[in-house]
Amino acid sequence: MTATVLSAPVRRTPAVGLVHLALALGGFAIGTTEFATMSLLPLMARDLHIDEPTAGHVISAYALGVVVGAPTLAVLGAKWPKRTMLIALMAVFAVANGLSALAPSYGSMLVFRFLSGLPHGAYFGIASLVAASLVPAERRTRAVGRVMLGLTVATVAGVPLANALGQWIGWRWGFGVVAVLAAATAVSVAIMAPRDTVQPGANAMRELGALKKRQVWLTLATGAVGFGGMFAVYTYLASTLSAVTGGGPAALALVLVAFGSGMTAGNLFIPRFADRALMPTAGVLLVWSAAMLALFPLAAHDLTWLTLDVFAIGVGGALGTVLQTRLMDVAGDAQTLAAALNHSAFNTANALGPFLAGLVLAAGYGWTSTGLVGCALALGGLAIWAVSWKVGDR
Repeated sequence: MTATVLSAPVRRTPAVGLVHLALALGGFAIGTTEFATMSLLPLMARDLHIDEPTAGHVISAYALGVVVGAPTLAVLGAKWPKRTMLIALMAVFAVANGLSALAPSYGSMLVFRFLSGLPHGAYFGIASLVAASLVPAERRTRAVGRVMLGLTVATVAGVPLANALGQWIGWRWGFGVVAVLAAATAVSVAIMAPRDTVQPGANAMRELGALKKRQVWLTLATGAVGFGGMFAVYTYLASTLSAVTGGGPAALALVLVAFGSGMTAGNLFIPRFADRALMPTAGVLLVWSAAMLALFPLAAHDLTWLTLDVFAIGVGGALGTVLQTRLMDVAGDAQTLAAALNHSAFNTANALGPFLAGLVLAAGYGWTSTGLVGCALALGGLAIWAVSWKVGDR
């Protein structure tokens, strides 16, 4: 199948690396606020005079913003230059996170977190298209991986920074730092990213044409189901560590860093294989994830083995980068919407995995059962991938 990219690939110049760095900075800002909010919930709940389960709804509000914003903004921005869209999305993200830092009440916090989530999917989708357009076609996945590195590095560096600021001087500073990072991204993209023109015939209806393509839906379903396994384990990792492994805050920090390091390593190395054999790499990643998640119930009883297994599960996170490139191949002229929907799919996975794992836990099967739930989801994603590959070949 012939690959479709944002525009004709251009010859690589030293500036391309700086453009990728500017785009990755936005991913760092998004990743920091997405994951750090979980650790700041107790402080936020106390300050806003609500209980922690209620405070948890601000995470759901952000996720809802991602799911709604990704397709909506991609379609509405069809006639905008992609550089302009990226700057605007990061400006909105900066303002929304700044307002989150100043939120006077729980109700206003819900609104501001929803607004913060709106640019998430559209930004990653458009940034991936821009990054891929600056390199030869055989290096597209590596370019997308560099953008996604911002998100994975955030789990190792940005989240601990935001959490530390929240503990030392108040949870609001965690969101304030993200607002500054987003503003810096908007300025960096304005300076570094090449000016582009809107493609002839670009409009909302053409972007909506992605929804008519079977391969687009199969690719999105692969991510929505297959990626859910990782979230099934990650969501309950702290509880598993406390109840099964036996470890305090220091052990949890170690395991979370291992997870982020695994995601970073995956996005550094896996795209090299994907650029040579895209669909086989996606299949191998799903098999890898299923195997590592199946090992989780055994590894959870020892801190060393748990840390290694969580690192390996994190490596499977490179599936997001691989599927992002796959969507470039199957979306035809509807590149922006398809690219943005990739992140709606992964937020669906973020909801599906913990939900199913929660049902199994409520049935009394124990904390380590989340690994088996995750394995089943990875295998489900593998089955959808197999259908996609077979249909594509036919």
